[in-house]
Amino acid sequence: MSTDTTGTAVGTELTNALDLFRLDGARALVTGASRGIGRAVAAGLADAGCTLAVSARSVSGLDDTVREVKERGGTAVALAGDLAEPGVAAALVDRAAAALGGLDVVVHNAGVLPTAPDGSPLLVPLQQGRQDDWDGVVSVNLNATAALCRAAHPHLTGSPRASLVLMSSVAGLVGTPMMEAYAATKAAQVSLARSLAVGWARQGIRVNALCPGWTRTDMTEFASTGPLSDWLTSHVPLGRWATVDEVVGATLFLASPAASFVTGHTLVVDGGLTVPDGGLAGYPKPPSPF
Repeated sequence: MSTDTTGTAVGTELTNALDLFRLDGARALVTGASRGIGRAVAAGLADAGCTLAVSARSVSGLDDTVREVKERGGTAVALAGDLAEPGVAAALVDRAAAALGGLDVVVHNAGVLPTAPDGSPLLVPLQQGRQDDWDGVVSVNLNATAALCRAAHPHLTGSPRASLVLMSSVAGLVGTPMMEAYAATKAAQVSLARSLAVGWARQGIRVNALCPGWTRTDMTEFASTGPLSDWLTSHVPLGRWATVDEVVGATLFLASPAASFVTGHTLVVDGGLTVPDGGLAGYPKPPSPF
């Protein structure tokens, strides 16, 4: 029996296909893990056998995540870091690797929208937005992503099952008015995943992007009810919002040996929204709120 660069057995028959989704002993970093998709992914990786480092802007914000991981029989180290600050993303990766004794899996989930003074999402067309709002989104969603990937590279190079998953968004794949900065950075993450997948392939590092569709989280709460929600879901052939748990399985697949020959891929979990003409054919659409 031999193993390939992902640590997966080559030339042997599986006794249980579900073992492909196990990550026992893997050391994983999940950013943006205090709530929503990030928290659910951290719990899912713990179920699969990972030892975790989880990050958010404050350690106290990670209390529920760490508690949930422990209740599932896992271990999680909480790390604070504001990715809007220069140098934090790289330092966060190194701290996670030091705490866990290395890294095998990185799921970069942290991301932001522009916000109004009251903290609510700021939805305005590009021509009415401020440059500061644009720069703030680019700083976290793109610049910090690049810095995090750069810092993760030497740690992942030393792993026999290295996997990097960038949590992009369906917003980066379709026209998304009023959210141009967010959409542009999410499209950039898809492009970055492809480039890194090619550049790092011979070092045994798989890199993929995951694009959730409209998913119920704290970030999307403002749009999850009323006319805006009706309009958004009218373009989804399955006709509803996703739950955070529906993103977990896709993330686990990309991180696990089940995807050992998958790299440079963009996995879309959107209820059919991006199927060509899928959101346009046969479904009555209410008027756009924009």
